[in-house]
Amino acid sequence: MGGAIVSAAVGLGLVVMVALSGPRRERLGGWGAPAGIELWVDGFSALMIAMTAVVGVVVSMYALAYFRVDEGQDDAERREVERRREAYFWRIWLLVWAAINGVFASADLFNLYVTLEVVGLGAVALVALAGGRALPAAMRYLFVTLSGSLLYLLGVVLIYSEGGTLALFQAGESLMAGTLAQAALVVMVVGLALKTALFPLHFWLPPAHADAPAPVSALLSALVIKVTFYILVRLWVVVFPAAVSQPVGEVLMILGLIAVIWGSWRALRQRRLKMLVAYSTVAQVGYLFLVFGLAPRVDGSAGWQAGAYFAISHACAKGAMFLAAGAIARAVGHDQMEEMRGVGAQLARSFFAFGLGGISLMGLPPSGGYVSKWLFITSAAASGDVIVVIAVALGGLLAAAYVFRVLALAFERAPREGAPQLRPIPSTLEWAALVLGAVAVALGLAAGAPLALLEEGLPFGQSLAEGVTP
Repeated sequence: MGGAIVSAAVGLGLVVMVALSGPRRERLGGWGAPAGIELWVDGFSALMIAMTAVVGVVVSMYALAYFRVDEGQDDAERREVERRREAYFWRIWLLVWAAINGVFASADLFNLYVTLEVVGLGAVALVALAGGRALPAAMRYLFVTLSGSLLYLLGVVLIYSEGGTLALFQAGESLMAGTLAQAALVVMVVGLALKTALFPLHFWLPPAHADAPAPVSALLSALVIKVTFYILVRLWVVVFPAAVSQPVGEVLMILGLIAVIWGSWRALRQRRLKMLVAYSTVAQVGYLFLVFGLAPRVDGSAGWQAGAYFAISHACAKGAMFLAAGAIARAVGHDQMEEMRGVGAQLARSFFAFGLGGISLMGLPPSGGYVSKWLFITSAAASGDVIVVIAVALGGLLAAAYVFRVLALAFERAPREGAPQLRPIPSTLEWAALVLGAVAVALGLAAGAPLALLEEGLPFGQSLAEGVTP
């Protein structure tokens, strides 16, 4: 836990530096591009690092209680297995956390590949910690993350063959619109969309997120899938010419619209609570990809702001929902929703946290989800995309349907034979979920500062090429 606190403190300190003095550049070993590797942190990457710090430290507190070994149980072999699982979790999670921050601070295409690969392999190992039915899901996830990374790397090779540099901003200056640029963009988009689980490439996500340990599910949905979204935004704004990226952006927006409706509908039909939340992630990923079609059509940065703010509000909301689902499943002994009737009063904090996360997913005020969806709707209205406005509104209604379905079952009068007998759970499990749910709502009340931070750097302001002082 000490490592988590230190990581969060350092990340938040960096965010404060960017907020006070603008984008930061660091030449590793004193060597700048193209000979060396440069790190670059602007408002967008600082906001993502802040998101990682907040979610990371709360989930780490949750994990302390979740993986706690019961020394009173009689099965010594089982206690040893639990100790090993806890030890592996902390080692892998802190490595993944470092790699996530590495992605957000990288200004080098190959360095992005290395950190992306560490994130992916670490995420697979975290899923596999649950054992049992999570192992096939982890193997499928391994295939996906390796395939996606290789496709991204192929795109890096094509860009390097054209411009002779791996530096992010210099590659953007040297890459010209043409067949090679188109091929590089397509393979990188397919690889990164596969890792982000954009419809119809989402087949791996529901079982991986639903069958992983609860803190791992929260980390995967809140943080890991945001890494590939972040890389795509950087590529769109910095590397690829608009003539190449705009047609692909239209396709991504269409797939995003389908994902919003399809994922929400599938979530509504689930019987397991964690599977419902997992399919909800499939839907919410769709919103992220709307920006690639919307943003280029709108004057100013409202389209990009919508995607960035949705990413951080979704991270807190979905983290809260997965943590709450894990606490509920630990207390009830399973996550079958039909058998949770009448348990709401006994697990009020967990269901309240679940509801707070749901408010943000619905886009209700005063949540962060409301701010981001308002930005989506205003951007779509400005560009005349009525279908996007309708899809965003319908997605909110479907989110309300599956969230209220869970809450209605939980607070329904208990059946005659009585509500399920609940196991005692550490209060930390409930309070951690409640904290993230509260942050998801607070992001709507304090949207000014994060949106102002986004103005520091691309895709909203100054670039590395404009001479930022180290």
